[in-house]
Amino acid sequence: MSGGDTEDLRWSHAALNCRDIDATAEFYCRWFGFVRAAAFPVGDTKIVFLRKGDAYLELFQAAEGPADDAARGDGPVRAGTLRHIALRTDDIDRVLARMGPQAQVSLGPLCFDEFVPGWRSVWVKDPDGTVVEISQGYKDQTTGGEDDAQRH
Repeated sequence: MSGGDTEDLRWSHAALNCRDIDATAEFYCRWFGFVRAAAFPVGDTKIVFLRKGDAYLELFQAAEGPADDAARGDGPVRAGTLRHIALRTDDIDRVLARMGPQAQVSLGPLCFDEFVPGWRSVWVKDPDGTVVEISQGYKDQTTGGEDDAQRH
């Protein structure tokens, strides 16, 4: 079974829901060699990107209380669960057009120019309901490498 031309899609990241973003970031940096690549404010919390080579982890604050089991357009929010997987491309619109009606969009496309100019994402669901983010234009905020990873 072929889905057509997919050469423009590359692995991007896995997104994790965390009880304590800083503790989770420290764990992956200390024990697995990730470095802090970016952090963005979101309301009263933040989103943190960790990088090891070409692999990224995106860390979200987990929901607390009755909403723990709720799913949003970008995936489930309960601590200890995978929120979504992500692929990157140079052209989200082309990917969505190629997918046609099989693109079950759950959120977006959204623009994140206030954080990184040109960064856009859309979230779609696979046949089992797993959320897949398709992103274009993301770039790391930091340039200092390991030293930046130790400063949470």
